[in-house]
Amino acid sequence: MPDSTQTKAIAATDREAVERLCEAYGRLQAELAKVIVGQAEPIEQLLIAIFSRGHCLLEGVPGLAKTLLVSTLSSCLDLSFRRIQFTPDLMPSDITGTEILHDDPQTRQRVFRFVPGPVFANVVLADEINRAGPKTQAALLEAMQERKVSFGGTDHPLPEPFFVLATQNPIEQEGTYPLPEAQLDRFLFKVQVGYPADAEELEVIRRVSTPAFAEAARTVETVLPAEQIASLHDLVLCVPAADHVLKYARRLVQTTRPERADAAEAVKKWVSWGAGPRAGIYLVIAAKARAVLHGQYHASCEDVAAVAPPVLRHRVLCNYAAQAEGITSDQVIAEVLEAIPKNEKH
Repeated sequence: MPDSTQTKAIAATDREAVERLCEAYGRLQAELAKVIVGQAEPIEQLLIAIFSRGHCLLEGVPGLAKTLLVSTLSSCLDLSFRRIQFTPDLMPSDITGTEILHDDPQTRQRVFRFVPGPVFANVVLADEINRAGPKTQAALLEAMQERKVSFGGTDHPLPEPFFVLATQNPIEQEGTYPLPEAQLDRFLFKVQVGYPADAEELEVIRRVSTPAFAEAARTVETVLPAEQIASLHDLVLCVPAADHVLKYARRLVQTTRPERADAAEAVKKWVSWGAGPRAGIYLVIAAKARAVLHGQYHASCEDVAAVAPPVLRHRVLCNYAAQAEGITSDQVIAEVLEAIPKNEKH
């Protein structure tokens, strides 16, 4: 239970809003379950990212319903949705838009007019983002960070809210352009979408092979309108986090840096570069969002630990020795979490 100071702090912002969002979270899960079978963890992480006003990188083999999950979630949140299939010949203007020469019927003058690209949507699915060239990747990542597109000296703001959910295929690496670490750092989460359990896979086969599946996708109801999501971003930031929670997040991040004397043994052995300060910021913001979704009025160390894997897995870079022995960043993060008690004074 939160102490009285923490309860009072959240009550001053809008305690009822926390309860409404927690209720909406349950309804979102119910609506998504009409179409998506299982995938509870990726769904929760996607929602945490959205309510944290962050972007997500989803990684999983083909056929795991990543595109369907994102499009269905957009419908539940009443957000405009655009899907961009990234290919090696995709140009930056294919994403951001371009100017065309337009004949004004009134003045008979020819003027340039900006035609927005598919990035001008609330939710943009960048499918197989690592298949496009670096220039095209950079155009999207610049729009993600600045939340606007600059063309011809004019800024064109992107709609609010704005989220990029990018996918990567971990199998095929031929003809791909891996995102540089500095660009990966722009994503709040890297979400791993895994294979379904036995019962879930059977249910997927049963559903999709019947006519009722298409009807279920059409009956998904809107749970939260787009205009409410911006206010929920402010609510998440107002959720209190005690000093020991902030220090726990700081300790987690610092322990992933191999040059530090207090780094975990797994980090010293397997990691070449650890997470930067942005990881600590994202840990706390995501922990606040998770707390609200679970109906809590303050963020705890447990919330920080729960969001640590998706926040850190693309920021902790394993060395060649780890790669040779099949050690992943997730395994290193698990050891870091185990090495740092959540109830310890940091």
